[in-house]
Order: sequence, then C-alpha cells, then structure tokens
Amino acid sequence: MDRFKVIFDAERMKYPHTGLYHFCKQLGMALLKNNSFEHNMDLQFYLSDVTSKIFGDHVHYIQQKSIHKFLRPSLRNNELWHSTYQLSSYFPRNSNIKILATIHDLNFLKEGKSIEKERKYLKKLQDNLDRADSVVAISNYVKQDLLNYCNLNGKEIQVIYNGSNLAPNFHSNMEVEGSANGDKPFIFTIGTVNSKKNFHTLPYLLVGNNLELIISGIINQDGYDKYIMEIASKLGVTERIRITGPISEHEKYSYLRDCVIFAFPSIAEGFGLPVIEAMSLGKKVLLSTYTCLPEIGGPEAFFLESTNPDYLIEFGKLNLMEIINGEDRTAEIKSWASQFSWDKAAREYWTLYKELLK
Repeated sequence: MDRFKVIFDAERMKYPHTGLYHFCKQLGMALLKNNSFEHNMDLQFYLSDVTSKIFGDHVHYIQQKSIHKFLRPSLRNNELWHSTYQLSSYFPRNSNIKILATIHDLNFLKEGKSIEKERKYLKKLQDNLDRADSVVAISNYVKQDLLNYCNLNGKEIQVIYNGSNLAPNFHSNMEVEGSANGDKPFIFTIGTVNSKKNFHTLPYLLVGNNLELIISGIINQDGYDKYIMEIASKLGVTERIRITGPISEHEKYSYLRDCVIFAFPSIAEGFGLPVIEAMSLGKKVLLSTYTCLPEIGGPEAFFLESTNPDYLIEFGKLNLMEIINGEDRTAEIKSWASQFSWDKAAREYWTLYKELLK
C-alpha cells in the first residue's frame, strides 16, 4: 500500500534562539515520536540546513532554497504540506497538495508598525489562509484575532496548544550545581529582547527590595537593551540587572530552576512558551494582562494590571515579596502546566493530517 507523504515546513529553524525555532524542533520531534504505521504516512522535513539532520538520520529532508520564493518546488508525490509560519513565502506550487497552516500570532497589528506595513502583512497572511485547507491557532486568543481581522471563508479554526520545551526528565538528568546566581534571589525572564516583550518595565519592580533581575535572549532591536539599563540607572538598580544575550538550554533551565519568580510582561504574544516552561518547574509567574497570557497562565499566574511606572514601583515594594514568600503552590502550578504537552499537540496534528488526507 502506498504511504501518504507529509512535509513539515521547518524553514524558520534557520533563525535559532527564537520561538519559531523551538516550535518546529519540539513539534517535529513529537510528530516523529507519535507516528505509527496506522497513520500510513511518511513525515518529511523542509529545512535550510539539511546536513544538520536535526530530526535524525532516518527521516527524509528537502533542501529549502531562497529561489523557492519565486520558483516554488513542485513536490511531486507529496500530498500534504504543514506550514508552520503564517507569513511564509514557501508554499508548494502544486495546487493538489493539501495545506495545513499553523498561525502563531497577529503581532504585527500590535507593534506600532506603519499602516502600510500592517496592510502588507495582513494581505500576506490572508493569501496564505486562502490557500490553506485547514487552519490551526496556537491559542484561543489567536483564533479570535483571526476571526476579527481575516476572512476564513467558512474554514473552521482548530486550537492546538503548544507544549513545554522542558523535557519531563530534565530534573533527574540535570547535574546538581550551585545556584545560577549564587545566593542572591533573582527574577528571571527570557525572550527576544525587543520592545514588544516589555522588558523595560521590569527594573521598576526592583525598587524597595533586594531582588536581582536576569534578562536572557537574543537582542534584535538596536538600543533596546541600553534603554532598559537607562531606566535602571535612573532608579538606582543598575548593579542588580544583567542582560545575558542568548543562552544555552542548560543555562536557561538553571535560571528557571533557581529564580524566585519568572516574569513575562509581554504585550504581543500568541502563546508564550517560556511561561509554561517556568510553570512546568512549579515556578510562580508574573505576567502582563495582554493578549494570550491570561489564557496560558490561567488561575495559577499572577498579573501586572498596569505598565505605569508608579504602579510597578508600588507593586515591587508592597506585593512582589508577598507573592514570592506566599503559599507554596508548586504542585498546583505543575498540574496546570501539564495540560500543555508536545505529545498531545502532535497527536492532535496527526488527527488533522489524517482528516485532510481521507
């Protein structure tokens, strides 16, 4: 019996230290793990660096090339293309190939871009949605954005949550070491360091306590790290802030393990993977009330109700240590986070693949 061929678009993995890199890696691995002969499908990967064989030696890779933006591959003998980036220019030329599109966010509408750019990106997204046979949103928040700003032409949107990048056996495999920040208590955050992550609000939380702040992630907005430190200087907390840049997975989990609280004040987010990573370790999380974060953090998260500097300073003085030293809810936090699983996501995607290929 012939087997259906499914192509998983992992082109965005050419940009490491990003959420899309980890989405492709973690979901791709989980799809392979949860595949079985009953699916009657072969999973192939569209990847820029096929020599890395990041998904193993036993799978088939298709080399992504820039020319494919203009001369798209025909991909004969393939039946389904899973697009993992909503603004992708790499769709198959063959109109007989089914398309499943995963939509992560419409952040471009919330980042203060020009009207012209917003229209350009929205048109690109709409074109991709028009070509798609099935649409997945990574949160109900993203689903609602799609319904508000796009024309789905009657297509149903399925919500499939991301999983946690934290391996279940991480604790047992990680070497016992000293604290990631010595004996000094610290707030930790991680993400692409730019203004939409709102990291510049965090120094205000250090006023009136002895906490330190560690910010990790690739800096992709010129001057934003300096802006954070300028605010810190005015507040007199410069010596208690460290911006590390990109870090390894091992370093990330060390910081998550040892921080007293994880903060994520983002104002433009489709899911917020680091939030679930922190909660998987039972960590208390402090989030903004914007976009999907109330949905993902749920009842076990704490929230900043304003970005006003006076509010943040008062919160740091009066509320923050109360939260940190308050009731131990490690078990409840881990239980909430456990619903977000890459294995669960992979099984739901396999179900969609099968439905599309009936």
